[in-house]
Amino acid sequence: MKKILLLLLLCIPLIVPAQQLVSYTNRVSNGYNFWVYTPSGYDSTVADKPIVLFLHGQSLCGSDLNRVRRYGTLDALNMGRQIDAVVVAPQNPGGSWNPQRIMSVLEWVEARYAVDTNRLYVLGMSLGGYGTIHFVAAYPDKVAAAMALCGGSNLSDHCSLCQVPLWIMHGTADKAISFSQSQKIVNAMKACGDTSRLRFTKLPGQSHSALAKIFYLEETYQWLFAHRLNDTNRPVNKEVDITVATMSKAYTNIDRSTQHFTVSNGNGNAPAAQTDTTAQATNVNVQNANNQTIAQQNNTQHNRSTSSPQYYKVRKGDTLSSIARKYHTTVSKLCKLNKIKETTILQIGRKLRVK
Repeated sequence: MKKILLLLLLCIPLIVPAQQLVSYTNRVSNGYNFWVYTPSGYDSTVADKPIVLFLHGQSLCGSDLNRVRRYGTLDALNMGRQIDAVVVAPQNPGGSWNPQRIMSVLEWVEARYAVDTNRLYVLGMSLGGYGTIHFVAAYPDKVAAAMALCGGSNLSDHCSLCQVPLWIMHGTADKAISFSQSQKIVNAMKACGDTSRLRFTKLPGQSHSALAKIFYLEETYQWLFAHRLNDTNRPVNKEVDITVATMSKAYTNIDRSTQHFTVSNGNGNAPAAQTDTTAQATNVNVQNANNQTIAQQNNTQHNRSTSSPQYYKVRKGDTLSSIARKYHTTVSKLCKLNKIKETTILQIGRKLRVK
């Protein structure tokens, strides 16, 4: 009996979901190849994780997904930055980012991963900064907050950007994309009227590449996560600040001593070989086994999410109204599903059926 208990205790840590990075290629029609990161403790039955969409710059374009891990949000995670979110990182094969193709990827992910669609955050740099602006303009009713770094815009109409908490940052010494490109976006938004949700930060003396540090800052994700799509009037957070001094601390409080996530291929094949020097230097444990199982689990999860009941565990501060908004349903439907009344007091830890 003691031996059995000991074996059970040894197995307990194995059932706790670890951080995972999964690649998907040729999976989404009219989409992109992409990575999906899930944080430690991710629960496929509880749709409470935000989505962070990372759009890379021109230097990472191509057909080798490992390039997308050279800098940015995925690299920050690999260096130990804790981001409690599902991270989606598509790869642009070349040319401008296409908002519709990005949305095709996001819809695929939302159908298969447990995420809170009220908390979709977008950030990108350079070409990805352009992509961020264009995506937000196309889907202002989908994005909770966005951050565009040293980018620009080819849009003729910027008014829809005013609906979203948006932080534009640009270095004044940028020789790759002139600071004036971000200024043009700001001027166009001001011409639309209300810019109360806009933050515009000029970073004195900062070059184009210097802004990559922002992906590694804890403040970046604090600011994004301070917003929700269903916030009343959708105010912009002005308490978190990012300055040149903040950027100088980008790589502090990061633990490089351990392996922070595993990498696998969601197509059921072995992960692509890491041939570039930067990828080889990353602190990653690549799993070549059980990839088919992971793909099958994703398919099973998709089937469960579309045909089986979904449940939410009540947390402190939850109300029937807030839960209904989170799952895009109504209080009356929640009451009917759970055989409760609108006046029922919710107990912390109770599981409510939401779909």
